Amino acid sequence: MQTKDRYKVGTLIKDMDKIGVIYRVIEAGTLETASAMMNWRINYEIYYFDGNVSIMGHDTIERLVISGKVKFIEPEKYDELFQ
Repeated sequence: MQTKDRYKVGTLIKDMDKIGVIYRVIEAGTLETASAMMNWRINYEIYYFDGNVSIMGHDTIERLVISGKVKFIEPEKYDELFQ
């Protein structure tokens, strides 16, 4: 599975058999110093269909995708979820 630099708002995920949607991308910004530029991580606010809300960092989601614990649901499979 290839990971991305950023996931889009509206992306559906399957996280340990729970369906969720990326509701918001939270970016802290960047800090430029004389020695180097520090990039703050990107976070995602995820709303689950069971009512729970989670905020996960981009690197965390990538690790979970690589390990198979989180999967992205392709748009052509959306109808299958709600039958």
